[in-house]
Amino acid sequence: MDTTQLIQALREFSTTELCDGMTEFRVLDPAIHGMAARRKIVGPVFPVEIPGGVSGIIPDALLEIRPGQVLVIAAQGYCHKTCWGDYRSFCAAIQQVEGVVIDGAFRDLEGCEEAGVPIYARTVVPRAGKKDRVGRINVPVYLGNVQVNPGDIIVGDADGVVVIVPEEAENIMARAREKSAREASAIQRMNETGIILPRANSSNCVSEMRELLLLIKKIFPTGCR
Repeated sequence: MDTTQLIQALREFSTTELCDGMTEFRVLDPAIHGMAARRKIVGPVFPVEIPGGVSGIIPDALLEIRPGQVLVIAAQGYCHKTCWGDYRSFCAAIQQVEGVVIDGAFRDLEGCEEAGVPIYARTVVPRAGKKDRVGRINVPVYLGNVQVNPGDIIVGDADGVVVIVPEEAENIMARAREKSAREASAIQRMNETGIILPRANSSNCVSEMRELLLLIKKIFPTGCR
């Protein structure tokens, strides 16, 4: 798949389903969650690394970012000053940015909602950060202990934010589909029989169901009335 096809395919999955398909988990700190214009985001990463409380390089990133990309700001988890606000959200909207993920704080919540660009961050505080033009653009960064590289894909929704390495995406999606199919089959059978299967994804699920159905037939040979 090319990047466009991969993005479209990943939109079909929730972050929980993608986690079910992962063998190496790249999940951001749960404190980073949807806070403004809350909707699902899926897009290639455009990472920025800044010192905590210093955001003067962000405008340069906004000039370089491409439509559909996710701006990921590695702000060292610093939350006493912000690195983002409504003015930058309006700039991001014009640039057709898919979303913004901040390992830190932002401000101007109402204005950011109006701008309409989804923001995933740690918190909201009113104080602006310094405007020194320091940091690095479009380089590998760390958000907590999770490495995020240019070209990785971010998926964010109500359950959190995950990072997908493109080369691993198809295998992740295949495993996620398998588990979803097993769960759907188990739910259908539970609805048909009225008997729950708490371990829907265990390797013994199918055999357990067969044994239960045989037992039901023995107890009720002519069916339940």
